[in-house]
Amino acid sequence: MVEGNALRVKGRVLYLTADSKLLTRQLSGETLKFDPSIALIDNISTDELTPGWVCYYYDETLARYCLIGLRGGTIQKDAIRDGGFEVVVSGASKGCGSSRETAPYSELAAGIRVVIARSIEKIYAQNAQNIGLLLSTDFSLLPRIERGEEIPIEEFTRGLDPISAAIVASGGLFAYNRARMAGRVSPPPTETPARPMTIAEKIIARHAVSQGMSAHGAIAVAPGDALFARADVRFSHEYVTPMADALFRAGFGQDAKIAEPESVYAFRDHLTFLDLVMPKAHVEMGLRDQAASLATTQERVATAQGIRLYGEVTRDGKPAGSEGICHNKVIEDIALPGQLVIGSDSHTCMAGALGCLAFGVGATDLANAWFTRDVRLKVPETVRFVLAGRLAPGVCAKDVMLHLLCQPFWRSGRGIGKVLEFTGEGTFALPLDERATLTNMAVEAGGFTGIIEADEAIVSYLVAQRGLAAADVRARIVKSDPGAAYVESFDIDLAAVEPMVALPGDPRNGIPLRQLRDESGGDVRIDIAYGGSCTGGKKSDMDMYASVLGAALARGQRVSPSVKLYVQFGSQDIRKYAEEKGYLDTFEKAGVLLVEPSCGACIRAGPGVSLGPDEVTVSAINRNFPGRSGPGKVYLASPLVVAASAIAGKIVHPVDLEPSPPGLR
Repeated sequence: MVEGNALRVKGRVLYLTADSKLLTRQLSGETLKFDPSIALIDNISTDELTPGWVCYYYDETLARYCLIGLRGGTIQKDAIRDGGFEVVVSGASKGCGSSRETAPYSELAAGIRVVIARSIEKIYAQNAQNIGLLLSTDFSLLPRIERGEEIPIEEFTRGLDPISAAIVASGGLFAYNRARMAGRVSPPPTETPARPMTIAEKIIARHAVSQGMSAHGAIAVAPGDALFARADVRFSHEYVTPMADALFRAGFGQDAKIAEPESVYAFRDHLTFLDLVMPKAHVEMGLRDQAASLATTQERVATAQGIRLYGEVTRDGKPAGSEGICHNKVIEDIALPGQLVIGSDSHTCMAGALGCLAFGVGATDLANAWFTRDVRLKVPETVRFVLAGRLAPGVCAKDVMLHLLCQPFWRSGRGIGKVLEFTGEGTFALPLDERATLTNMAVEAGGFTGIIEADEAIVSYLVAQRGLAAADVRARIVKSDPGAAYVESFDIDLAAVEPMVALPGDPRNGIPLRQLRDESGGDVRIDIAYGGSCTGGKKSDMDMYASVLGAALARGQRVSPSVKLYVQFGSQDIRKYAEEKGYLDTFEKAGVLLVEPSCGACIRAGPGVSLGPDEVTVSAINRNFPGRSGPGKVYLASPLVVAASAIAGKIVHPVDLEPSPPGLR
């Protein structure tokens, strides 16, 4: 418990050990003492802390399911809550994956007061700080905790920026902001003198809240500066809106109103098709009604607050899915170059393809931003990727990202919290949709966001898509300054990138597709091929699916009888595009199972999920953490590989289909 400015742990310490038997013994009552030689589990994702179905709850019920999705199935319902644990310890990259605040909240509600890990992912860390869950990467605290020492709160604020340290010392973001609004505390002024800045730094500087809570703008910012920044766009989906609303009303009053609701958006896009795949056991637990309540609560909030809700649609009087996945619609309808965009989803960064600074936040940050219109951040360092040359035929942006993510810079954790700025002739030769794949997947190794300078291709897109004036769009474009500082810079020859695949468990498990073998050294047979999600359901992705399937039909081939191929559209606009191009007919003839716009299988909430641990999926989604798309094994690959694999019944590239489609040799 926290007493004054110190913490004394009276409960137990749980070491999340790689040895499942040792973990089981702890859950059964055995006390394990700190031993630096014991292997701990790395890369524990928020999907493992609170699997998707657990997120239907957003109250103290979360305590019962804390860590229930941990790989191996060792942790059962109530095990953490009833185990008397106050400290949980794990390896590197704790809290990777989704931005869901339910993950640290479940730990706090289960009695956990301290999380110690080798490294901690940025969004998870900020969410934990916001709710008063203490974090550390200092393993020397463990012997002191086990001896019953009082640990000064300063041990948990060391190395933090001033705002984060103040939030931790205050016990959470709402307590800090109540003091901030009352004038009792104030964030430090931004006093960085003029300096060359990156795109991200310039956008942050322009949006900095520099005096009180009204004026904004700073001469310059530099990595490490702590500040609040005014958001141009704030959005949430039905997984998070109800929790944010509950926090909002608890923090600011039952009658509190969202400030500037015209810049706030809500999306019914994540659980649209949940009823089609919800397991019987979950139905019997009452989760169908619980999940449905998220959408109805969101609708109530949107109506009461006067915010735009992108909801479900009908076609010919029948349900036709969502208007679109939030990330696709933000690009199609909402975000603009130079803006600061926050959303309740880690893949908010996808909008960085438009040249805006877009990043995911948790429910507490979102609820705060509803009221104050700003979000706290520490100016991140930027890593530059200079892409040169052209991709070889049959290689696409998904391969580029799987290639980058398996490099030592990311696997070592050095990329956590960094902005990925993509530039170079190779970047600007890519169409918008392929650029969006780069920015979308920037978070898969813990990056803060991805961003690409807007160019004439973006100007033309926004003019055609939204009817904007070209001059107005150009006036918004932000460019990095000559001489801007980057923490690292990588030169990537796109011509050298080859088709890739990420092995099950982590997007960072990338290998060249030519090296892929199953456990016996043979081909990897598949049961499911999934083309969809915000990453794999764009217009250019539809082009790729159609090119492979059309060529297969010309050879008299269809989807293998042993495989189910799902293609799901990212938005109604994308579906319309596919229809106008004649792709729907191609898909139908090839044996594709078409799914209307929604998130779906990517989050285990729609057609395309695996139903058993022995099922194998090759998927165009962005992440394959354990349990993410069902209990089976998920390999990540490009849309080209997904479509070709569905034809072959095993993971292959289109060039391996005989004869190969034109232009891929």
